[in-house]
Amino acid sequence: MARKYFGTDGIRGKANGVITPELALKVGQAAGLAFQRGEHRHRVVIGKDTRLSGYMIEYAMVAGFTSVGMDVLLLGPIPTPAVAMLTRSMRADLGVMISASHNTFEDNGIKLFGPDACKLSDELEQEIEVLLDSDLSRRLSKSRDLGRAKRVESVHARYIEFAKRTLPRNLSLDGLRIVLDCANGAAYRAAPEALWELGAEVFTIGDEPNGFNINHEVGSTSPEKLVHKVREMRADIGIALDGDADRVLIVDERGQLIDGDQLMAVIAGSWKEDGRLAKPGIVTTVMSNLGLERYLASLGLDMPRTQVGDRYVLEYMREHGYNVGGEQSGHVILSDYSTTGDGLVSALQLLAVVQRQNRPVSEVCHVFEPLPQILKNVRFAGASPLGSKPVAAAIAEGEARLGKGGRLVIRPSGTEPVIRVMAEGDDHRLVNGVVDDICEAIRIGVAVAAAE
Repeated sequence: MARKYFGTDGIRGKANGVITPELALKVGQAAGLAFQRGEHRHRVVIGKDTRLSGYMIEYAMVAGFTSVGMDVLLLGPIPTPAVAMLTRSMRADLGVMISASHNTFEDNGIKLFGPDACKLSDELEQEIEVLLDSDLSRRLSKSRDLGRAKRVESVHARYIEFAKRTLPRNLSLDGLRIVLDCANGAAYRAAPEALWELGAEVFTIGDEPNGFNINHEVGSTSPEKLVHKVREMRADIGIALDGDADRVLIVDERGQLIDGDQLMAVIAGSWKEDGRLAKPGIVTTVMSNLGLERYLASLGLDMPRTQVGDRYVLEYMREHGYNVGGEQSGHVILSDYSTTGDGLVSALQLLAVVQRQNRPVSEVCHVFEPLPQILKNVRFAGASPLGSKPVAAAIAEGEARLGKGGRLVIRPSGTEPVIRVMAEGDDHRLVNGVVDDICEAIRIGVAVAAAE
């Protein structure tokens, strides 16, 4: 059944367009009712990133939750993984992160975590969607049963200590020069403090949020300033988080970018040596590079793939017993520590390998040669054009041209109205041609649909 509100990572859209106070209030009521189980006093924790609309959505959700009898603990601006961790640590029935992740300030979103600190299953999201389209007026709490709300202090300190404990006790970052890009987002306080307390010399950019500049020309989706700063400061490494700090991108000392695939390869190899892999392999999505799969196979490790979305990666990990997984975009899930992507913790695991091997980041992190991989987006309005016969024919022809040595992935985005076309193989020119031909077929399909 198609979902009306939830995408691949919660509910997301333009603030005061899709994400209105009315919707936020209703989500608070619906989610609050869905998670009221038992006779105890129910509680929810709410965190947010730094975008301006967070205030509006936060207070609307407080009204929604308290109106159905849930107590609310407000965490303020804090990373998504911290919200997940605190949901379980504080024995909350539900966790909420108000964020549109790597999007710019105009957008916002609502991510929900269950009491196990995991993102909700499709079934739970569907249950909440049914409630959202229902009349909940008769299910509101009586006057004496309304919830209370209060702000919680020292949440940053709790998260910093949690992140630091993921490293061996005797490991220090002394001697490392690190440029940290906080994307003017949720980790602007916690991440620099954590790295400094571990002994690193830290140079920060993107650490002055003003409500409007989150992810604007900074962060993991815009690493140009980080690359420049790493070279300028002659730093050992650059670390770029996104707006809610659940993903990370690395820049080596030469200014070269290192994506989530390379990061997972380093962690997988290190954990294999240490006997820390719960199973001989890691879990990725259909977007991870075929070069990573071949490299892991050379280590005797498998690489099952899921659909795009870190919650699907985690579901597979939990079901099959893996403890490392993630996405090429930089969502890396280390389930020994967290139930969601954690940019800071992932970076710390990499830094541990760098310190132990005493080698430059460029050598530590370039462990396989990625195959040529081209990803292009085609924006559309109205119904998806993927069902048309010309588009299907173009896709079939592309698959035939790539053959068994390549891969083709076409999927609609879960967060915006675009079709993502990705292909990879050993021949860059062939891969690029396949993607261009399919994108053109989709554009024609969109134009035809618009004209009808």
